[in-house]
Amino acid sequence: MKIREVPQERGINPENIHEVCYAVDESGRYVLSNSAGWEPKNIVNDQAWEIIKAQVQAVLEQIQAGKLSPLAFHMAKNQMNTGLLSRYVGFSRWRVKRHLRPAVFRRLEPDVLRRYADVFEITVEQLLKAPDNANDCFREIRL
Repeated sequence: MKIREVPQERGINPENIHEVCYAVDESGRYVLSNSAGWEPKNIVNDQAWEIIKAQVQAVLEQIQAGKLSPLAFHMAKNQMNTGLLSRYVGFSRWRVKRHLRPAVFRRLEPDVLRRYADVFEITVEQLLKAPDNANDCFREIRL
């Protein structure tokens, strides 16, 4: 596409953030060009966020039912599975799975909680809690 045809349809990106894409300039060379967004991509991003919110809501319901610990919420919110979190925190996958059990999670030592909190870049107090609703944990992404 030519530089003047680069889409500028605002989506989830804030005003001061642009995506970089390639476009053809007046002399026929490929150059980098800023784009505010593109409608098909915006639609797909909106659909993806709705799926993520639904997944987080399902996890929150399991936490409220006493089947999972708040750690599961932070994993879902950050789109992490046990394998990925285990690599970040330095625990075995089995140990992370065990920490998803509410009774086990309540007994974790402060240094273990701190390692999880550091991975999620939150406080230990935030790690110990989960909101009631998935919408409460995501800022509005549409401008």
